[in-house]
Amino acid sequence: MNYGQFLNMVPEFYLVLILLAVFVVDFCMHKSEKKLDCLSAVTCALLVALTARIALLAEPAEAFGGLYVASAAVNVMKVILAFGTLIVVIMAYPWLKTCEHLAGEFYMLIISTLLGMYIMMSSGNFLLFFLGLETASVPLACLVAFDKWKKNSAEGAAKYILVATFSSGVMLYGISFIYGFTGTLYFDDVAAVLAEKCSLFNGQCSMVNGQCSMINGQCSMIIMGMVFFFSGLGFKISLVPFHFWTADTYEGAPTPVTGYLSVISKGAAAITLCIILMKVFQPLIYYWEYLLYIVIVLSITVANLFAIRQSELKRFMAFSSISQAGYIMLAVVGNSQLGIASLTYYVLVYIVANMAVFTVINVVEQNNGGRTDMAAYNGFYQTNPKLSFLMTLALFSLAGIPPFAGMFSKFFVFMAAAEQGSAAAYFVVFVALVNTVISLYYYLLIVKAMYITKTDTPLPAFKSDANTKLAMAICTVGVALFGICSCIYEWIAAAGM
Repeated sequence: MNYGQFLNMVPEFYLVLILLAVFVVDFCMHKSEKKLDCLSAVTCALLVALTARIALLAEPAEAFGGLYVASAAVNVMKVILAFGTLIVVIMAYPWLKTCEHLAGEFYMLIISTLLGMYIMMSSGNFLLFFLGLETASVPLACLVAFDKWKKNSAEGAAKYILVATFSSGVMLYGISFIYGFTGTLYFDDVAAVLAEKCSLFNGQCSMVNGQCSMINGQCSMIIMGMVFFFSGLGFKISLVPFHFWTADTYEGAPTPVTGYLSVISKGAAAITLCIILMKVFQPLIYYWEYLLYIVIVLSITVANLFAIRQSELKRFMAFSSISQAGYIMLAVVGNSQLGIASLTYYVLVYIVANMAVFTVINVVEQNNGGRTDMAAYNGFYQTNPKLSFLMTLALFSLAGIPPFAGMFSKFFVFMAAAEQGSAAAYFVVFVALVNTVISLYYYLLIVKAMYITKTDTPLPAFKSDANTKLAMAICTVGVALFGICSCIYEWIAAAGM
């Protein structure tokens, strides 16, 4: 084996270095009062270096005979996820002040799960993909249970672990079907075998060299394998009907971890599913595109209806994230390069808007005895007008109101889906447009609480720390500028070509 090929895995190599650096700092400063400040500074600095390194210097790479494949589009998503993780690390500082002795473990778990996501996105083999998925999932379960002295945290972690274990088993079952049908686990080889054995014509698996006949049921194995595989990733993205864990886990997890789950984990799983469907299961597009139609309509509609009923803000954002997952998957419907670019751009905009909301939730939670119910925000504008205004901008972006970046991200995913050109695709886009109006209503419920609802006991005025201000500044600039700075979308689109 040529071990020099590890040098092609530049982003993953950098993450391992960050892990080692955080471990050394945590070990050497075990009893120091400055440990949290040093750990935060080191992690942020190295994440900035990683983001710049991938954005400016990383090239498409391949290693170990196609086991590891990092395309330009994947490298762009790695930059975006590193950027999102940086925001999480910054906004988590006020919360970590309450459990400073565990700061090292928190940063190491965050970087470990990001490493797993990088491996998952760059996999060219179902085995490496599964290893990356589990490397990301296990530290996430630890992060959800980080507030182990809180009942909700332990309950949320238990539900996450149980559902994650079940979904991993279903996914492995599907991968075994894929291997049994094709005799290989490499993405390119699986695609070649499917193209040879199963050619699609008007939705029927036609006879090719006598090897594949839908009439005789011989194609059912690979179709079942694809469906089981889709189900496993559907759990990671929180698509309906694989979403039941989401609300309880989001409510129980520490708020910075909830933000990380809602955007970083979702973005990595979405781009991976998009690439695998388009690259590996392209010959079976007739089947998975209708599966996507059903899942997208259910995810957006069910999540919106349940979000209206929520009074706990983290549960509210959980159902919002399920709905946003449906919008993200709209980009896959078109089965085109525009779809990959639109998905990546949507994740970028979603990160800044969603993390702005969670930053406000986090700082309010730290200054209000741990309350995260929506009633706590009644009259919030009276005492904290700046935070109220910035949260309103983020909510408007999530709802897709112009001129904020969220409007442009929704426009591009709608265009990518409509590019498919079928009546079914147009219907799905229409349903998504109708649900956008519904989502505007429930996002405005929070705005109403902050600006209109009267209360005799509003939240007291408080000053945000420097980290919260920095996180909010980054997110607000993103919400305001990512939609009008065309160079950002052009950079993403060029990488997807």
